[in-house]
Amino acid sequence: MSKKDSEDQKKSMSVMFRGRAIFKPLNTGWIDEHVACVREWIANIFFYTKNDTTIMIDAGYNYDRLREKMGWLDIDPASIGHILITHQDTDHVGALERDSEGLFRNAVIYLSEIENRYLTGEARRKVIHGLYKLPLFKTDNRRVTLKDGQILDIGGIKIECILCPGHTWGHMVYLIDDEYLFTGDTIWFGADGGYSFLSTLAEDNKLAVRSLAALERLLRARKGPIKIITGHTGWTDDLDAAFSHASELCRPFTRRYTDPDAPYDGYEEADDTEEKACTLRLEKKVFRA
Repeated sequence: MSKKDSEDQKKSMSVMFRGRAIFKPLNTGWIDEHVACVREWIANIFFYTKNDTTIMIDAGYNYDRLREKMGWLDIDPASIGHILITHQDTDHVGALERDSEGLFRNAVIYLSEIENRYLTGEARRKVIHGLYKLPLFKTDNRRVTLKDGQILDIGGIKIECILCPGHTWGHMVYLIDDEYLFTGDTIWFGADGGYSFLSTLAEDNKLAVRSLAALERLLRARKGPIKIITGHTGWTDDLDAAFSHASELCRPFTRRYTDPDAPYDGYEEADDTEEKACTLRLEKKVFRA
């Protein structure tokens, strides 16, 4: 979205969710040798590197410090040729907006063919139970639209595209190399496990819950561990915990202190520092019984 839209959302969302302990993003740093994260206020964007190829997952806000924080991780924006988009909300596509800094002007972006209807104007993104329309996302990047179950190979990196509608009509998650699942805004981690994402921001909450159930079945049928990496609340390799409350909605205005470890205001990012990014691994989420 435009820079103004990003700034407006920062102000409104900070006021709306301050004190509710809803957002606990990762700080900037590395999860392991393949996955890096940049924190932008309450949102995380991710980079997956293998075989000298780096793929970006989501593009965050229209955020002034993105180049700086990528520098902490020794990732050159010019090296990014492919960006996977889970959905087109303001906090996931801002760096691709026409009035952004243009760090990824030459990158190809990938999103579901259903989600692309928001970009063409065939659909309008609505939040807060359909009462508020988000601004249109406008980009000049080349787009590739994806179908549910489609498999991509980018530089020897396997990407499985899994449609998980509910938060948006065309929300897609990406399973990379059968080991890393980037969930965008399908799962929200509370203190005691994973829930369906924030009820106030979904197009269809019942659909979101059904999508999570289908995703869980798909993952449980796979062999080997999977890291589940969320857009706003960290990561885990504990499949049971990640889906422990998947049939329930995170209701931010009725569950005031859902995660006591989350910051009072997730938009305050003073604890996200270059020193930490360069020296500490990003630990997985610890859930309480």
